[in-house]
Amino acid sequence: MWALFEKGTKYFEPSRAPLMLNYRVDDLDASLEALRAEGVQIDPKREDYDYGRFAWIIDPEGNKIELWEPPKE
Repeated sequence: MWALFEKGTKYFEPSRAPLMLNYRVDDLDASLEALRAEGVQIDPKREDYDYGRFAWIIDPEGNKIELWEPPKE
């Protein structure tokens, strides 16, 4: 799925990249704990919506990556 953002959006900050990868995960909390244990930088911000939960990590090159857990059915 592609999602377009306005030019100049701040949604990808602190990354300087003009795009962001989004990975679907089964268990957001467990994924974040596993990534934290490996030393991955985790953004403390979380967002919860009817369509799922979101969190962000920063890769070693400073790119922001979004993690999405869809709602449980």
